[in-house]
Amino acid sequence: MPRSITTWYSELIRAIKKNDDVLIRAQPPLGTTMWDEEFDPGFGSTNGQPFTAWGRDRVYFPLSYDGAEWIGSAPRNPSFEKLSHQGGGG
Repeated sequence: MPRSITTWYSELIRAIKKNDDVLIRAQPPLGTTMWDEEFDPGFGSTNGQPFTAWGRDRVYFPLSYDGAEWIGSAPRNPSFEKLSHQGGGG
């Protein structure tokens, strides 16, 4: 089975498009090499670097479960949106 390789930049762009959001700020700033570092988001150990990114409507951050990694988000402002348990599992 081929390995799945990605970057936080490509995953962040995908998450922002999914949420119809607009990126306002990221820490570390976009353009930093960390965003372009390729890693395997599959099971094993966490490889992606920590970050926080603020969109117009949501805050984005890395999540992991059993070594798998992906981007989670939460509303930027108080809302009635209910969030599931973060980090995977049931």
